[in-house]
Amino acid sequence: MSRFALIKAVLGPIMRLMFRPRVEGAERIPGEGPVILAGNHLTFIDSIVLPLVTKRQVFFIGKDEYVTGKGFKGRLMAWFFTGVGMIPVDRDGASGGVAALMTGRRILEEGKVFGIYPEGTRSPDGRLYRGRTGIARLTLMTGAPVVPFAMIGTDKLQPGGRGIPRPGRVTVRFGEPMEFSRYEGMDRDRYVLRAVTDSVMAEVMRLSGQEYVDMYATKAKAA
Repeated sequence: MSRFALIKAVLGPIMRLMFRPRVEGAERIPGEGPVILAGNHLTFIDSIVLPLVTKRQVFFIGKDEYVTGKGFKGRLMAWFFTGVGMIPVDRDGASGGVAALMTGRRILEEGKVFGIYPEGTRSPDGRLYRGRTGIARLTLMTGAPVVPFAMIGTDKLQPGGRGIPRPGRVTVRFGEPMEFSRYEGMDRDRYVLRAVTDSVMAEVMRLSGQEYVDMYATKAKAA
């Protein structure tokens, strides 16, 4: 049994009891081949709930600080996060964005599922913010379809992304796969990248029902 299967078998029932996830459209995730799951990001537990409700293992980028802790607690966190599919990357460094993009490309070229939050960070106020174009570059470079998804209610269980989440019900809603083969070879055209990204974010907005803000979440946080 893989570490992911073990974690899901042991902790899955506990998490399901705690979060009582209502899942809509999970059958829209292709059963094989490379897939990008792109959705909104409300709070820390989004990355715990998503692997819980998908049959295929979802790989995603996470802060390297999650796996560099000391002592028993640090080792336990590293074992858990890498076990559920997190790949640690120093995103704060000068080449952090490139490293994250190349990691995502490698995962997709291996035929796996890559999860990404195009906003680049958690929403500061529950609204949906402008997407970064890395999502567009990934789908155009690899040909992987994009399955948009929406997390609904996770921010109510863990406001601000800190502390122990309270029990409650969350909804995870998946949309129809989106493919952008008509833009093949245009992964360096900034107008195409923006158009593809905005198309994905429009679908995420439709699924989540969030108010859309045409600015980056990082800028909103810094204001």
